Amino acid sequence: MAQAYMTETGGGGTGEGREGSRLRRLLGRWFGAWRGDRGIWRRGAVVAVLALLVALAMVLHAQVPNSVGNLGSLTETFLPWLGIAIPLLLVLAIVRRSAIALIAVLVPTIVWLNLFGGLVTSKTGGGGDLTVVTHNVNADNPDPSDTAGDVAASGADVVALEELTEAAVPVYEKALAATYPHHEVVGTIGLWSKYPMSATKPVDIKLGWQRAMRSTVTTPEGPVAVYVAHLPSVRVKLAAGFTARQRDRSANALGEAIADEPLQDVVLLGDLNGTMNDRALNAVTAQMRSTQGAAGDGFGFSWPASFPMARIDQIMVRGLEPTASWTLPATGSDHLPVAARVTITTSGR
Repeated sequence: MAQAYMTETGGGGTGEGREGSRLRRLLGRWFGAWRGDRGIWRRGAVVAVLALLVALAMVLHAQVPNSVGNLGSLTETFLPWLGIAIPLLLVLAIVRRSAIALIAVLVPTIVWLNLFGGLVTSKTGGGGDLTVVTHNVNADNPDPSDTAGDVAASGADVVALEELTEAAVPVYEKALAATYPHHEVVGTIGLWSKYPMSATKPVDIKLGWQRAMRSTVTTPEGPVAVYVAHLPSVRVKLAAGFTARQRDRSANALGEAIADEPLQDVVLLGDLNGTMNDRALNAVTAQMRSTQGAAGDGFGFSWPASFPMARIDQIMVRGLEPTASWTLPATGSDHLPVAARVTITTSGR
């Protein structure tokens, strides 16, 4: 009787074992159907071609011309998001029961992992001599005082703010005064520091008004040249495409200023309205390291704050070693603040 009972209940195995057995039988029938399907290598050509096109777009993004609506820069701004196509193509390949499509989907998968796989896992470490934060506070911020409090609570040693309005500057100065005894405001940007600042001056980025500055921050480990910049905004327009020419000129001017910087240790903080992949920022990115790429926790997308899709707020360094990089919680701005810790090298002291 006991033997009959065990037979009726599946041999007395656990529920987990029975579920595993059912899954194996299901997969066996499914793959068995594939093995018996003579069209498995003939279907799915369209899916395979689409997969290869996605892979080519990622590999050859630098070859997409900017001569037509700055299409190359637009592609590079949202380049990581091409990876969304991979799971969609995988589903289509499975639905079509196409072996050739499944193999083709491996190609963009490998390319995406090669380009962005290092950003998936956290590289944040401990230590660091200096913590910095940059934040586009938004000219229409409804509560500047609260935003300043959020930034100060980050524990940063140096804070850069962009998109300051004339009316809001006194609010930020008052809210940050207790934490940051040293500060300078140039045009619509400002720099606040726990350490003494000197040699502060505007940086000409070919705009006709002031949206970039440079200052020497004297830390306990040595002097650091800190640049703050807010490059011109970009827009996507139906007739004109990706309108970024003014930003591109400003990026070139900023890159020239940084190249002429005599101090070894340099930090760039700001809203660059562009990503590290965007070729238009090469004058800057070619000579500096992104803290997010070197020591970040994920992609670190910073804009828009409601659903971040791109990291256009940057912290970059030269002569310094990034140890951590992360985004801060949303404030009253349409950008997220971004933060980083860096080690000041002996060569820069």
